[in-house]
Amino acid sequence: MTNRSIKAFRVSAKDQIRFELIKGALTGARREMEALITRTSMSPFIREKKDFFTAILSRDGELVVSTSLTLAGNLLDSVLETYPIETMLDGDIYWYNDPYYTKGAVSHLPDMVFIMPVFSSDRLTAFVECWGHLWDIGGSVPGSISPSATSVFQEGIMIPPVRIVRNGVRNEEVFRIFTQNSRFPDLLEGDLNSIMAACELGKQRVESIISKYGGSSLEHAFEEIISQSEFAVKSEIEKSIPDGEWSFRDRIDSDAVTDTSYYIDLKMKSEKGELTLDFSETEQQAKGPINFVMHSSVPKFMLGLFLTKDNPNIVMNAGFQRAVKHVKTRSGSLLNPDSPAPLGLRSHSMFRVNTSLFGTLAQATNGNASAASSVYVLYYLRGKSPNKGEELCIEGLSVGYGARNFADGLDAVYYVAQENYPIEFAEMEFGIEIESFSFHPDSGGPGKYRGGCGIIRDIRVLLDEMVLGTRIDNCRYPAFGVNGGLNGAGGQVIINPDTNSPKKLKPLGDGNVLKCGDLIRIITPGGGGWGSPYDRCPSDVLNDVMDGKVSKESALKDYGVVLQKSEREINESETLKVRESASRSQKMFHRKHFYDASEDRVEHFKR
Repeated sequence: MTNRSIKAFRVSAKDQIRFELIKGALTGARREMEALITRTSMSPFIREKKDFFTAILSRDGELVVSTSLTLAGNLLDSVLETYPIETMLDGDIYWYNDPYYTKGAVSHLPDMVFIMPVFSSDRLTAFVECWGHLWDIGGSVPGSISPSATSVFQEGIMIPPVRIVRNGVRNEEVFRIFTQNSRFPDLLEGDLNSIMAACELGKQRVESIISKYGGSSLEHAFEEIISQSEFAVKSEIEKSIPDGEWSFRDRIDSDAVTDTSYYIDLKMKSEKGELTLDFSETEQQAKGPINFVMHSSVPKFMLGLFLTKDNPNIVMNAGFQRAVKHVKTRSGSLLNPDSPAPLGLRSHSMFRVNTSLFGTLAQATNGNASAASSVYVLYYLRGKSPNKGEELCIEGLSVGYGARNFADGLDAVYYVAQENYPIEFAEMEFGIEIESFSFHPDSGGPGKYRGGCGIIRDIRVLLDEMVLGTRIDNCRYPAFGVNGGLNGAGGQVIINPDTNSPKKLKPLGDGNVLKCGDLIRIITPGGGGWGSPYDRCPSDVLNDVMDGKVSKESALKDYGVVLQKSEREINESETLKVRESASRSQKMFHRKHFYDASEDRVEHFKR
């Protein structure tokens, strides 16, 4: 710990037990909300993939307890601007999905947010909140999101903050207008009812806590929970990040509509424990849907999560926001676009915000930061069946995550806060057959700690005709390696591979017409490696070869490990010779060739 002063918020010994009981009850209430949505929702995105969020907030809108990996911290500002606290009634529910109106509290249209106030006597004491990614909310294509979108108006209906339930009575007229804009109104209505029911349950549980401990005790507990997280992050900043300035620039392959790459630019400054995250030199907004209305809390949460990763007791909440004071963006840029720029693929930019943070942290900590992770993959299949009518398959596929400074990156992960569809479910629901599912060998970046592997998935089309949209990134600019680790491999989509007429598709595209019997092979990218591959334990390389994650050729070329002909044993003497004679020149970052921020800027100006 440095000599900088950090004052921790503390609870007296007398109140400590009460505080822990309230904290546990709040966590339990939030988990009950989550379980209700899981059991009662209708659409695959929410029911199977778990693309939803539950939280409890203070009366000021500060996040107290929430689902893991929160994307935005204050979800209430736009609601309170429209409906001041003094106008709110017991039994109200407020609803929105407009990223522009809410300044990034929600980041693309399918994520519908519902918020419900909780009263103690006549005083508004807390809010409960739930959101879910809805299956279809209108727009130009089924599923609402398309890589081809050039306007947010093509991505579905936009809801500004609206009081959908007033004093316990739902506004059925507004509700019907919304459901009528979906191609799957029954699924939509079921999901909305599920989410609002979870809000009702959360309200009941928080009211029970108030009844048992009192509203004042609850509000004090809110402040303590937030302050503990703030103290933890501030302490880690002081311990881990010295005074200084660092910059990093990471790139997105394209915006899907044009063939132009786009960059996220971050300058991080640390001065006496106070951090500034400056994204103002990020590239101008894109024509295609990779624009991201970034709420200022997003990079704060990303940074706080990294800094407190070794402390499982720290709650991800508004304390992370308090700990980092300054986040800067520029109007009209990729991270602060002007309406009506499309937003459907904003996760591509959001991931680059995260990797840019890792890039600056690697410089600040002498390489002790994670390598880059690939952006998760999605594909869209749209068609009609004789029995079910309109068919829609939106499936998320796993990629490789970046290696850590202590362990390999995670293999075959869609998104760490969500789940993949079971193969049996996908085949039953979507008019497809999954013919193979395996690791993408050599996709994880070589390193002392290997980057996580992507996957290979073969999907057979069973309907007469289907239209395919593809969404793969990290092909032109693969996930970078750190501190001597090498980049991960990219991905691709091939129609009818292993035939006389295979067709390679654009990684980001839509409108590909397929017929019954066509095979889609989707190969997803891997994560970057950490540390020199020649420092990796040879037995770990052998295990990777036997597991199908690393080829025999890569074991020799990238790791300097010579295997016996059986590929089940190491030739130790030859391995020692290869490693001793190898050149180990390295820089901090690697992507296809070694580069740093200044080299990346030169590349940009040459375009």
